[in-house]
Amino acid sequence: MERTHKPSALPMSPSLPQPVVDIQGPVVTARLPTKESVTVNLYGATVTSWTLADGEEQLFLSKAAKLDGSKPIRGGVPLVFPVFGPPPSDHATSRLPQHGFARSTSWEFLGKSTSESLPSSQNSDNTIKLDFGLSPDMLSPDSRSAWPFPFALVYSVTLSPKSLELSLHVQNKSDQSFEFQALLHSYLSVLDIQTTTLTLPTPSPYIDKTQKAQTFTQDTPTLQLTGETDRVYTGLPADIPITINDARNPRFSIEDRNGFPDATVWNLWEDKAKAMADFEPKDGWKRYVCVEPGAVSGWTKLEAGDAWEGGCVMRRL
Repeated sequence: MERTHKPSALPMSPSLPQPVVDIQGPVVTARLPTKESVTVNLYGATVTSWTLADGEEQLFLSKAAKLDGSKPIRGGVPLVFPVFGPPPSDHATSRLPQHGFARSTSWEFLGKSTSESLPSSQNSDNTIKLDFGLSPDMLSPDSRSAWPFPFALVYSVTLSPKSLELSLHVQNKSDQSFEFQALLHSYLSVLDIQTTTLTLPTPSPYIDKTQKAQTFTQDTPTLQLTGETDRVYTGLPADIPITINDARNPRFSIEDRNGFPDATVWNLWEDKAKAMADFEPKDGWKRYVCVEPGAVSGWTKLEAGDAWEGGCVMRRL
């Protein structure tokens, strides 16, 4: 029977553009509808690129970096675990290579989360989180022998229009405690290191590795790099940002350094850049500064069955 007063059809709502993930071999790239992107190489779960909507790259990656898994990637954001620097001879990490095994092992891509499933603090129409995992069975025989503790690592990379959030979750799955260090070795892109300054909380104690690891205190908030720099700032308040400024104009802010009370500031400078085989171009030292949130001035003890998490937000200003 023909109805004379049929209800009108409901209008179809256009679907909103969603973030997309592209996987090409060991390379995972996420893109937002507003054109920001992040790229992660499964070797080391190393973030190798972070671009804004206009395509501007925010990270420095050496043009000679090995991306084939033959050695740790020079540039981007290598992940340091379970030891920072050369391991001490009297510690459980003593047989591991410098900076541990996380940056020199292939990780597993666990999947993505979009804004619909993220916590409200991250919720927006333009956010995507990538999760990566590492467990003992993925390590080389040498690393398993040198680090015999059962563990699980989950590394999360969350891209938003103006920020990149990085978070490391460590679980001790053994029946005994272990100690570790962790750090995000971020190479941030700057216009010219010689006109770049950092603004830090004060007073800031730091260990100067260019001065035989002596301890000093920085009493002024501004740091101007004038030569090779390798400082570990310790006990920094997590809620006070570290700001990176280009020619006094704010460029980056390193925020919410939860679980990461330390920050390493590093630049090779000219002579060491020339001597490093996988660093290109040789004048590239002018175009990066490493500001590396971490927990490295001591050891974090994790009891059997317990978990720990550390992370930060890198924001483009």
